[in-house]
Amino acid sequence: MTGTPVDCTVKSPVALKIGDAVSDVFCPGVCITDVVLGQPENIQEISFKNYYTAYLTVRVLRREGVAEDSRAKWATCVRNHCLMADPHTEAASQDYFSIYRQQMLTQPDNVTMVRIIQRQPSSVWLGFSIDEIKIYSTAQEDSERDVPSWLSTNPPVEEPLDLNGLPDPDEVSASIQQMWALTEVMQSSQTTASVGRFDVDGCYDINLLSYT
Repeated sequence: MTGTPVDCTVKSPVALKIGDAVSDVFCPGVCITDVVLGQPENIQEISFKNYYTAYLTVRVLRREGVAEDSRAKWATCVRNHCLMADPHTEAASQDYFSIYRQQMLTQPDNVTMVRIIQRQPSSVWLGFSIDEIKIYSTAQEDSERDVPSWLSTNPPVEEPLDLNGLPDPDEVSASIQQMWALTEVMQSSQTTASVGRFDVDGCYDINLLSYT
């Protein structure tokens, strides 16, 4: 999407771990990245570059009202979105992706925070994440659809021509076509031979000449 992404802060990813600091820690292949928006936004698109993430879940924190002290509630917009068809191979492991508003399970309106949950069930890769996260709002898309004022104004309506007193255009056109056809026939029948209406074998007959 062209345009400028909204102002936001992407926090460092946090890997989900099971266990405590004393015992062995087990990493189940889940990583969480939070994106804090500068102000509540109606999200149109979330774009990013993948880095060996197989599945993606997106949750948004939405305000239920326009007031700053209004209650906020989490909602799931995207659930287990597949980025890599086979988590064990490199196909699509470093591609760019975009998730659009039309693909989301709920309308991401009045959003203050986006939580992106990444999963990689394969043990082949040492690490996984998503990079270059950008969020675009619906206001950005609407501004791109704005029509310039010089296009939105209707052109002046031209007044019809006054044809009173003029011959019928169809009749004039038909006459011109006949003249053109006749001209073509005459040009095709022309010869370079001399007409010779008065000369006979290079001489003139005196009876054919007129006197004044």
